[in-house]
Amino acid sequence: MLFALFYVVAIFILVLHFTGFLARRNLEWLVLVLAVAVFPAVIYL
Repeated sequence: MLFALFYVVAIFILVLHFTGFLARRNLEWLVLVLAVAVFPAVIYL
């Protein structure tokens, strides 16, 4: 369940990034937080 919630949040952040919403609100750091959160899973796999 938590894994699915992470995917929903990640897709939502990416959509906001590509629409420019995060840049207008100075929240681009959320994309970096998302990348750091995914990094350990990528190394593990």
